[in-house]
Amino acid sequence: MAVFTTQRLRWAVFLVLSVAALTAAIWMTGSWARTGAVAVAVRHAKGDANLRAAALEADLDKHRALPIVLASDPDVRAALANPSRKRYAVLNTKLEQLGEQTHATAIYIIDKTGLTVAASNWRSAASFVGSRYGFRPYYREAMARGAAEYFALGTVSKAPGLYLARRLDGPAGPLGVLVVKVEFEDLERAWAKLVDPSFVTDSNGVVLISSMPSWRLRALNPLPAQERLKLRATQQFGASRLDPLPLVRTPHNPIIKVDMPGDRRQVEGQIPVDALGWRVHVLVPAGAAIDAAAGGARAVTALVGLAFVGVLAFGLFLTGRAERQERRRMEAQMELEARVVARTAELSEANARLQREMEERRRAAAELQRLQEQVVQANKLAALGQIAAGVAHEINQPVAAIRTYADNARAFLDRRESDSARENLTIIAGLTERIGAITGGLKNLARKPAAGDLATIDLNTALDGAMVVIGHRPRRQGVKISREGDADVQVLGDGMRIEQVLVNLIQNALDALDGRGDAALRLRVEGDPVKGRVIVTDNGPGLDPEAARGLFTPFVTTKPEGLGLGLVISRDIARDLGGTLEGGAGPDGGAEFVLSLRRAS
Repeated sequence: MAVFTTQRLRWAVFLVLSVAALTAAIWMTGSWARTGAVAVAVRHAKGDANLRAAALEADLDKHRALPIVLASDPDVRAALANPSRKRYAVLNTKLEQLGEQTHATAIYIIDKTGLTVAASNWRSAASFVGSRYGFRPYYREAMARGAAEYFALGTVSKAPGLYLARRLDGPAGPLGVLVVKVEFEDLERAWAKLVDPSFVTDSNGVVLISSMPSWRLRALNPLPAQERLKLRATQQFGASRLDPLPLVRTPHNPIIKVDMPGDRRQVEGQIPVDALGWRVHVLVPAGAAIDAAAGGARAVTALVGLAFVGVLAFGLFLTGRAERQERRRMEAQMELEARVVARTAELSEANARLQREMEERRRAAAELQRLQEQVVQANKLAALGQIAAGVAHEINQPVAAIRTYADNARAFLDRRESDSARENLTIIAGLTERIGAITGGLKNLARKPAAGDLATIDLNTALDGAMVVIGHRPRRQGVKISREGDADVQVLGDGMRIEQVLVNLIQNALDALDGRGDAALRLRVEGDPVKGRVIVTDNGPGLDPEAARGLFTPFVTTKPEGLGLGLVISRDIARDLGGTLEGGAGPDGGAEFVLSLRRAS
């Protein structure tokens, strides 16, 4: 009876623990899958935002060149210096033709009194000719500073657009201001054909451009009353109410609820554009993907968990049956031994002791073998994981650069600028060779390069190659880069691997400078008779003591999405080339890293 009660208690405990463990596993895997799905959606949204930002920057760059070219036009200067109806008529025709060719909304010239004397829309009923725009902020700023860029509603058309203004100077002083108005209707129509909502905000969070017309001139967040009054006073956005967008955000949660038909749960990707303080936002639906990922993970966990519990239950059943059989055998053996003990007590005791020792040794040997196999397998997996993580980390940078140059090449082809597109494709070919060199380097992981493998490399040339991989990121971040030092420093090394180290150091510096208003990066090349050095210095937040101690420790990183392998791999490359890589605090409070290599004789 006692044995039967013990078995029931064992089964009850097993069922309770199994249900609890299975429930916890289902909940945890669902949560992990949800987090992973959100992260994938965020990366997708950021990628889409990058594409839209590239298209917007290309559009802006095209129109910014127009005021510069027109400012040097002799007809424009002659008409302002010596006004006459004939000269203004010539200007009207020229501006009209330029407007049609460049697709600018309007091109017009304002004299130094604020009067519009010529315009590309001189034939239309809404002609700017004869209107006074001296009160407009872009006119005042251009007269004061030489140039201005200002987004606002038109006083005549009431259509929003970007005003690009440039002062026209003569021998005796300013002659007037040339203005190009750019509207983004074509860009908005192109974005509207895409699935994901996208829009552009200014520094105040006001929506300037949007694939959804109802969102235009609304605010990303509720504007303070004082800011609303200030914008209303400047008439930048006319009588627009600047109501908040229908977006509901939750602190510490990347999912945004959008008050619109369809999937209300979305994630946002955003990226800064140019130097105007604008940001491109893209919303990607995430609700269905998150639910599917979480549901699939929970279903798989439930199936695997039930199968595992079934196996354990079967094992428990077999164990119970074996215990019963063992108990019956032991009882029979004890009865037999009791009969033998009376005659051969000493022999029975020795035999029993020998049996126990043999059984213990057999179990110990089996356990030792099992543990050894697990250790070998774990070491294999750890080594494979480190190699895979390292290769992924090093390949990620040229792949990101390839994507940027491919986008630029497509934009150049759209504008029929074949030379620029061909230059971008040449850079892409070089970056693919860089990836091949990285993956091909796996064959050399087990050996240190011999002295005969090294070539003479110019450090400035290697630094130029690294900046090609970095691409336009410094300009988008607003980082000021300065190049200093010696012009001809030759070292012994591998050009591709030296560029790999420099790309990693510059990318780390740009990550540290992200969001800093006065961001600056200094790249210095110097040499002495023995060593050649590249010094990378930033004015970022610097390194705290804990980060400095773990600077070259594998898998230790301060980045949320970092692997902690970049500096480790870079230091190993420097050592393989007979040099060193050191890091610490910089003279301006930021961080400073020094790559030193042997001088070529």
